[in-house]
Amino acid sequence: MQINLFKNDGVLSDKKESYTLADRMRPTSLDDIVGQSHLIGKGKPLRDAIDKEKLSSMILWGPPGSGKTTLAYAISKTTKMGFLSFSAVLSGINEIKTVIKQSEQNLYVQGQQSILFVDEIHRFNKLQQDAFLPFLEKGVIILIGATTENPSFELISPLLSRTQVFILKPLQEEHIITIMIRALDSKEHGFGGQNLEPDKGVLEYIASLSGGDARYALNIIEFSAKTCKDKKITMELVNNILQREHFLYDKSGEEHYNLISALHKCMRDSDPDAALYWLGRMLEGGEDRLYIARRMVRFAAEDIGLADPQALQVALSAKDAYHFLGTPEGEIALAEVAIYLSCAPKSNSVYTALSNVTNDIKKGLTPPVPLHLRNAPTKLMKEAGYSKGYKYAHNYDGNIVNQSHLPGKLKNKRYYIPTENGRELKIKERLERWRKVLGDRERGEKK
Repeated sequence: MQINLFKNDGVLSDKKESYTLADRMRPTSLDDIVGQSHLIGKGKPLRDAIDKEKLSSMILWGPPGSGKTTLAYAISKTTKMGFLSFSAVLSGINEIKTVIKQSEQNLYVQGQQSILFVDEIHRFNKLQQDAFLPFLEKGVIILIGATTENPSFELISPLLSRTQVFILKPLQEEHIITIMIRALDSKEHGFGGQNLEPDKGVLEYIASLSGGDARYALNIIEFSAKTCKDKKITMELVNNILQREHFLYDKSGEEHYNLISALHKCMRDSDPDAALYWLGRMLEGGEDRLYIARRMVRFAAEDIGLADPQALQVALSAKDAYHFLGTPEGEIALAEVAIYLSCAPKSNSVYTALSNVTNDIKKGLTPPVPLHLRNAPTKLMKEAGYSKGYKYAHNYDGNIVNQSHLPGKLKNKRYYIPTENGRELKIKERLERWRKVLGDRERGEKK
């Protein structure tokens, strides 16, 4: 018995009633699914669990158009379990309770366990996710949640501990081409009766722009079929439909963090070409330009530091330039700083030094400031020993002086360890020279 509680939720619909090619072409058999062989290939654990009808609740995590809904639907068809589905975008706690009630009825009255498919499950808040837990414990439902976002960040720990996460990979171009050919050939659900002829290279072109999203590719085919002349799907037609290339980018989703991470790592690894590519991906995807600028300022301080102190000023100048010029002219400044930061010498000594200081403070190493380093603006403070014995550096040769500056157990602690990269080599040499001079003075005073 197949049940779809909410017919118009946009998750699934009857193939005969659907006007969407992507929905009509959805496979109902595991063997007809293209891609994801690492999950549903013969002998794989998930495939074995499905074939033996020993399913447990799961989360399907993958990019748009990778087949999450299709896989859930095919699982229900293969196991002949009840199937209830709805979208977290359109539903709330009341709908959840209604679905659970229907599932209980299926189990206790008809003896049939149900699959509850929840699309975009990451959109549920903590309270809504909590509502599933007691029913998962009792085995009333088999939950299959679909998400494009990292479950570790978006789903509560109790729900994750009761489900198994399966990662779907983006479909390869050959997979997308196969799916489009099926749609063009299928007389029952596709355009097989229209004898459409795509020009040479058109399907490959669409697949290359799809970003692994089969739904996107099928939408182009569907629109092409409705608007083509003489049954020809030409490159010109497709470009007119596209108007601009498709970019897989969600400014608030995981891909946002993936791309900024890629930019950061490529600049750190001194690869200006790769850094420019990932910068371009974000720019074309509509990323906030000032967010990119802020990350570059952070990079200049964290990954370059004193190896090239000018890098921080360059990054700040690029931010100001974009703020002044706007798009598109200001984007050239962002590209310039991406190249500059990539080619600059690298040092994380400042970042490491501050991290080590913070760790010591968090450990409770917070003794009072030594008296000689304190100001003494009042008579009482002077009488208490504030500022007593402080040596004014400008009264000594080289403006350096022998006196302790760290308290207690931290007296001889070294936090800043300069590298030999870029200008930091000169800093290292200067510090070593000063320490040698101070050491010689100290030995002379002891004699």
